[in-house]
Amino acid sequence: ADDFPVSCTAVRIPTARAHSENIVALFEKPVDIAAARKTLEDAPGVKLVDDTENFKYPMPLTATGQYEVEVGRLRQNIAFDNALELFVCGDQLLRGAALNAVLVAEAMVKNGSIKAKGAT
Repeated sequence: ADDFPVSCTAVRIPTARAHSENIVALFEKPVDIAAARKTLEDAPGVKLVDDTENFKYPMPLTATGQYEVEVGRLRQNIAFDNALELFVCGDQLLRGAALNAVLVAEAMVKNGSIKAKGAT
């Protein structure tokens, strides 16, 4: 598909330099949480922090000062079988929104998910 529906909720609380978001990503097929977890563990620039039993999950405090973006609280969306919910925190000075947008777009062009403007 040429589009990738995502619903994000920005969490704006007083933090020195980190942003946080709850993300809901919709896919064509039901999501396998174990496969999503493995994909995120192997993803460059991502640090999987998802051990809620031991109170380990992404937090602005722990994301501050890191180039990697913390990702965790992975779960299936209760409204849609084909949706994955996750919570992310990243240091806005080291890994800000503009840099992430460029990196994601470059990766999507490279893997064929989208085409660069003017590409045939």
